[in-house]
Amino acid sequence: MEPAAMSRSLRPAITFPPAAVLPGRLSFRPLRASGLWSSAAAARPLVARCAAGDGAEAETPIEKRFPAFPTVMDINQIREILPHRFPFLLVDRVIDYKPGEYAVAIKNVTINDNFFPGHFPDRPIMPGVLMVEAMAQVGGIVMLQPEVGGSRENFFFAGIDKVRFRKPVIAGDTLIMRMTLIKLQKRFGIAKMEGKAYVGADLVCEGEFLMATGSE
Repeated sequence: MEPAAMSRSLRPAITFPPAAVLPGRLSFRPLRASGLWSSAAAARPLVARCAAGDGAEAETPIEKRFPAFPTVMDINQIREILPHRFPFLLVDRVIDYKPGEYAVAIKNVTINDNFFPGHFPDRPIMPGVLMVEAMAQVGGIVMLQPEVGGSRENFFFAGIDKVRFRKPVIAGDTLIMRMTLIKLQKRFGIAKMEGKAYVGADLVCEGEFLMATGSE
C-alpha cells in the first residue's frame, strides 16, 4: 500500500454525539478551503462551543421577567373618587400620583370589554373617543382631591384640543395614561390638563383637556 493511501486509511473516524446532548447553539471550526485536514488537526478532538448567555436566559422564565405595576390606588379607592360605574369606568389602577399635580393610571384592554363586539368584530380596536374618556377620568382623579377642591357632584369634562391618535390600541394591550395639571383657575373652576397615553413605550394618544369644577 502506498504511504499516502496508508495515511488516509489510518485517520480516525469522526463521530458526532446525538443532537439531544448538544446544549445550546453549537459552532464548529470549518475545514480548510482545500477540504483536507492536516494530521495534527485530525488528531485533535472535535470541540463544540455553547453560545454564551443561553444558560442565563433559561434560568429566568419569561413570565417572571416583568414586574407588576405598582398600586398607589386600587379599583376600590378609584370608585370612591370617581362617580363612573360599569360599563363606563375606564380606569383600573393608579400607579403614580402627586397631589395637585399629576396622576398615572392604567386601563387593561381585554376582549371582554363591551365595545369590542361592535368596534370591530374582526379587528378589535379600542375606540379613540373611549381613550380620551379614560384619560379624562384619570384627570378627574387629580381634580377630585382636596388639593384642588373639586366635587364629584359638580365636575365636568369641558373640552379637548390638539388630540392626536398615534397608534391603534387593541385587545390585550395595557393603556398607560398620564394626566398633568397645567393651569388651574379656582375662581372660575376651570382647569387645563395635558394628557398622554402609552402602550409600552409607544405614544398612542395625546391632547389637551379642559375640566370644569364647582363647589358643593
